[in-house]
Amino acid sequence: VHLTGWQDRCPTQISVAYTDIVSHHFAVSWLIAALDYRRRTGKGQYIDISQYEASLQFISPLLLDFTVNNHVTGREGNRSEYAAPHGVYPCKGVERWCAMAVFTDQQWASFCRVIGSPEWSKGDKFSTLPARKENEDELDRLISDWTINLTTEEVMEMMQAGGIPSGVVSNCQDVYQNRQLQNRRHFVPLEHPEIGRYNFESPPFVLSKTPAQIKMPSPCLGEHNEYFYTKVLGMSDEEFVQLLAEGVFE
Repeated sequence: VHLTGWQDRCPTQISVAYTDIVSHHFAVSWLIAALDYRRRTGKGQYIDISQYEASLQFISPLLLDFTVNNHVTGREGNRSEYAAPHGVYPCKGVERWCAMAVFTDQQWASFCRVIGSPEWSKGDKFSTLPARKENEDELDRLISDWTINLTTEEVMEMMQAGGIPSGVVSNCQDVYQNRQLQNRRHFVPLEHPEIGRYNFESPPFVLSKTPAQIKMPSPCLGEHNEYFYTKVLGMSDEEFVQLLAEGVFE
């Protein structure tokens, strides 16, 4: 949280349960290592998974910077010390934004050509990265004056055609309509007994020989109680029916 937000404002909360999402990906590699150890030795292991420690891997460069240079990285908003412009810029429409980044002077020259080489882009004020960083507030305002007249898709396509890293800031609707995700069949439509036809997410990987297949929707709460209690836990049918009638599983 210390790193999120802008320098002149308080830290902002991350909008998702970040550590809940990333830690289990690390757990897979730990599980494989434990299984390999069992294969070699015949012995098992207890796996202690720390969500906090797993999430630290994503700020390793900042920890290294502190270790080597005693430098504590602060909040930078959408900016980067290695690029300018570097941020998201308003586009035509309601809450439409496009991200872009210019790292090199060659990219800056290309960026200027893409936006039509306006008078303000000439001269020394923005000609080098240090100069652009020094005048970054003004630079961002000038770029915003240009992007606001175009759609986010238009800005992205123009920038990418000029070799400038750029992308649409996607909302949930954009994600569902993303052609790349559609071509990869990331979202699979299935009928759910409670909510009707619904798009379910496929795994974010595709195995060439055994691709994942989403064949059924996620179960409703308690849908598989009978199978679990009688087949997995070994409860008798009579006991299950009795507990069900008593409302134990509600």
